[in-house]
Amino acid sequence: MKGQQRVQGVGMARLSRGFAGLGGLRLGCLGLLCLGLGGCMAEMPAPMGGLDRQLEQAGTSRAPSLSGRWLALIAARGGRDQVLLVDVERGLPVPLPRLNRADAQPLSVAVNRDGSRLAVVQQLDGHTELVLYRRDLMVVEPIAMQPAGVPRRVSLRGDGHELAVEVSRGGLWQIDLIDIP
Repeated sequence: MKGQQRVQGVGMARLSRGFAGLGGLRLGCLGLLCLGLGGCMAEMPAPMGGLDRQLEQAGTSRAPSLSGRWLALIAARGGRDQVLLVDVERGLPVPLPRLNRADAQPLSVAVNRDGSRLAVVQQLDGHTELVLYRRDLMVVEPIAMQPAGVPRRVSLRGDGHELAVEVSRGGLWQIDLIDIP
């Protein structure tokens, strides 16, 4: 028993000396930790006040897609939902001729990095379809689901040449990847 106590005592003495020597190091590490946390706290995300207020004034909005300087969303305007494209850097909406048909109900939207292409899932004439809008040509191109299915949500790769689409087939949800030339 006596030998056991002696070993414990030596261990405690070594441990105490080790911590005493590390006192300055511990304080230094604590100081760096506090500075690091302070730096992180100064970089907290903040709303973009002016643009947020503009979007709020535009009415109820949903399904945002942000890529590069472009924000695409679905907003209730004039009593119906429409796709909006906003240049975030300038804080201005961009016209989308031929995209927002009076008889179409947009459900999901995605925009590519340069804002030249928008993919939209919309209901039209009682069915749900996926379309690609090319801003430079002002054309809406339907994209067929192969095999047939009902699209629900869409995402567009930054370069605008590939879509990921959530599709329902036979009661199961699947993801399709579609190449866009």
